[in-house]
Amino acid sequence: MAVNIDLSLLKKLREETSASVSDCRRALEESNGNYDKALEWLKKRAAEKAEKKADRETGEGLVEPYIHQNGKIGVLVEILCETDFVARTDDFKKLAHEVAMQIAAMNPKDTEELLAQPFIKDPGMTIQELVKQTIGKLGENITVKKFARLEI
Repeated sequence: MAVNIDLSLLKKLREETSASVSDCRRALEESNGNYDKALEWLKKRAAEKAEKKADRETGEGLVEPYIHQNGKIGVLVEILCETDFVARTDDFKKLAHEVAMQIAAMNPKDTEELLAQPFIKDPGMTIQELVKQTIGKLGENITVKKFARLEI
């Protein structure tokens, strides 16, 4: 039996998650129209997609610079993906920027610690979960290769 989907919920879910319309519709159907459960379903779906892509080679990407507004902290982070097409997308660039800001704010000692940290803009998720969410959106493996943080 099909669940009648509220289009305003579908639109809100799509805007918040950037997931495909079909994934948003399926999430709402699976959760019987419950928005919070649909969000959880989409997070799990993104994690599953990320797991399937984990052993794909990442040879493209970008280096994102970030200088904190006081000019006393600077970060360079290298984030890799599978193709240069994905490296040029706004979602990938946004991820790189968010990770660079995280490094500036939290000063992790290495990438392992960085990935385990709660995301400064949403403490309910880790940086690893943020990366997996982006993998789910873009359909390619993404890795945080390395970073450097300088502080005066």
